[in-house]
Amino acid sequence: MKEIGNVLRILKETKKFIKEDNSHEIKVLSNQTVHSAAISQDADNIIVAVLVYSLSKILEREHYREMDGWKRFYGAMIKDLASAILALEKEDIEETRVYLGKIRNSLNEISGNLGQYVKDIFRKAEINKAFKLYEHGLSSEQTAELLGVSLWDLASYIGQSHIGDSKFAISMPVVERVKIAEEIFG
Repeated sequence: MKEIGNVLRILKETKKFIKEDNSHEIKVLSNQTVHSAAISQDADNIIVAVLVYSLSKILEREHYREMDGWKRFYGAMIKDLASAILALEKEDIEETRVYLGKIRNSLNEISGNLGQYVKDIFRKAEINKAFKLYEHGLSSEQTAELLGVSLWDLASYIGQSHIGDSKFAISMPVVERVKIAEEIFG
């Protein structure tokens, strides 16, 4: 795992914003992680970006909280996030990965509609973050491989999107784009 300090900050702030019920700030954290992941091409950063973004999308759907399984999912999410933070503070990367995986795997324990809705959010989050990496200049093949999504799904998403209209592509100066490319390929 590259950038342990940054990932630790992201996880701590995510936990804080979950408790404050601030899904918007969680989504902002996810975007910060995608930027780091694009530069470092670190799979752990990408996993954290997808996880954090998914949690933001789940929390913004307030009606999920009324569904069967919510309390169990929420409790497991907070517990496993806290455990991941403690493991990362000890620089135990493998244990951190286990707890982050437990958050994702807790989806399998949710029955009924909530389980399916949350699984859909995670799948869409993977595609969304893949597109964001693609926007940052990674090839579609690199992006699909890093995120473990099919090239077909990514290509479908890219085909429906307007990458030329994205703020990132327009607002980043050419000098910065060249610098990022040199860091990635240099």
